[in-house]
Amino acid sequence: MNFAARKPAMMKLLQEMVEVGSPTYDRDAVNRMGAIVAREAARLGANLETVPMQEVGDNIIARWGEGDGGILLTAHLDTVFPLGVLSTMPFYEKYGKVFGPGALDMKSGIVIMLHAIEALQEQGRMPKRPITMLFNSDEEMGSYKSRGLIETIAKDHALTLVFEPCEYLEGALHTWRKGTGKFSIKAQGKAAHSGGAHEKGLNAIEELSYQVVKVQQLTDYEKGTTINIGSMSGGRAINIVPAFAEADGDIRFKSIEEYKRVEDAIKKLTPVLPDALLETKCNLNRPPMPFDSTMEETFDKAYKIASAAGVKIKAGGSGSASDANFVSQLGVPVLDGLGTVGEGFHSEDEYFLLDSLFERTKLTAALLRDW
Repeated sequence: MNFAARKPAMMKLLQEMVEVGSPTYDRDAVNRMGAIVAREAARLGANLETVPMQEVGDNIIARWGEGDGGILLTAHLDTVFPLGVLSTMPFYEKYGKVFGPGALDMKSGIVIMLHAIEALQEQGRMPKRPITMLFNSDEEMGSYKSRGLIETIAKDHALTLVFEPCEYLEGALHTWRKGTGKFSIKAQGKAAHSGGAHEKGLNAIEELSYQVVKVQQLTDYEKGTTINIGSMSGGRAINIVPAFAEADGDIRFKSIEEYKRVEDAIKKLTPVLPDALLETKCNLNRPPMPFDSTMEETFDKAYKIASAAGVKIKAGGSGSASDANFVSQLGVPVLDGLGTVGEGFHSEDEYFLLDSLFERTKLTAALLRDW
């Protein structure tokens, strides 16, 4: 199949998706994106189901065929970019690169999924096994609302393919990912005038600073564990001893044991300043996706299918997480990073390599056809 010949249709659909905009926290915008996906899946003969949500956009399920042993393809409808960003970050192609908010992460992945199905239908080579596509609406905020749906559907399939973009320009699939967690530290002190009654105050920002240094030191690069204090706040004015301060942070880890080590240390933090109070919270979002025996077998099979189709793939990993992390815990074979290859995730420089759009569609069609 000559997938490059599909460029006009693929780019037209991608531009429509990018320009509609779909920030996670704008439910109506995400649903407008979902309407485009539903329209295209229906055009390809899918049986559609909309799973209504309250706080975020609706999830969409598209199905072809019935029976056991199916393949699940997943992607998310939401992006990190606010509406209106197109004025400074337009969709365009230049020198073999495609730019635009969410073009890489991950609307090009959705185009790949749909056009792989269309190409197989045109060639009369749709697999006999059932194919399901799940488009969720809150991945960029942790998939807290859609996790249960993802896990329930994945359990009924023999393989899950996740179309997050590839983070490496050599095109490696993600065969392991770190887990993610978050935490908060709140410090309570006592307010006082910074000049007339300084000695009567208790500086919450000072207390919090001691704790931030302790927590940052929990990073262990050898074990793949990183701690990042991403935001801090506190105080009301420079002439007031601050009575309250708060910090929020991110935890990345390769093993649950490492998460528990960090969580335990954060929960055991004690105040440094007399009479200061601390409140800490930790939350595990996504468990790690290990390169275990199931992953090794899955990648080996994919490698053989890809090679037979004339596509080269490599195995790699990532410090970021995706919905593949949830699936891996179920014992269901999963492959991630099947989206386009690019750089600049979540930034104004986000782009993907145009050739990877066609190469990944070719790979996806081969996996669906020959698995």
